[in-house]
Amino acid sequence: MTDALPDSETIKSEKKALRSLMKAVRAEAVAAHGAAAAVRLAELGIGFAGRPPPAWVSGFLPIGEELDPTPLMLRLAGLGYGLCLPVMEAKGKPLLFRAWSPGDPLEEVTWGIREPRASAPHVEPDVLLSPLLACDPAGYRLGYGGGFYDRTLSRLRSLKPVVAIGLALDEQMVDAVPHADYDERLDWVLTPSGPRRCGSRRAVRPEGRGGAAAAVA
Repeated sequence: MTDALPDSETIKSEKKALRSLMKAVRAEAVAAHGAAAAVRLAELGIGFAGRPPPAWVSGFLPIGEELDPTPLMLRLAGLGYGLCLPVMEAKGKPLLFRAWSPGDPLEEVTWGIREPRASAPHVEPDVLLSPLLACDPAGYRLGYGGGFYDRTLSRLRSLKPVVAIGLALDEQMVDAVPHADYDERLDWVLTPSGPRRCGSRRAVRPEGRGGAAAAVA
């Protein structure tokens, strides 16, 4: 019989196992209906977050089997939101953000990630859209293990109120994500079924295609 792993090592092991499972789940779901889901998220919008234009919204450009936020970002730009994209400064550091508009030139960096050019101005977003592998009702998010979004949210939240929204397919919602004290929780998760406020058992369901929403038990 072996001794139990310390909690931190146990959490790392649990995250690794769930990460492997959810990569396959997400890949299958995106292949089946990812394009339709991306359009649906754009229809829903982010009005539920309480940050009207001209608030700055950080999006992301998808890599691998990530859900594509581009239709949503294009709609937000049309509504008057400012858009920015994350920039990796260095391993172990928070992400930075540079302003970006559809059609602006991009540079490819590590892991095929595309970023705005260094000449683009730095901004601090009011809304952060986040990719994920899995999320639970409490708002705990499973990413790729680099900790970039946790460090970034911690820094942004020390500066001002920021709304963190995870973008996901419904298949990516799980009962519980293993988490440690340093893991930052999302405020909302937006799926094709509608936005869900994290930490609450009440879902917000859209009324029609315009994105008006009402809370239901």
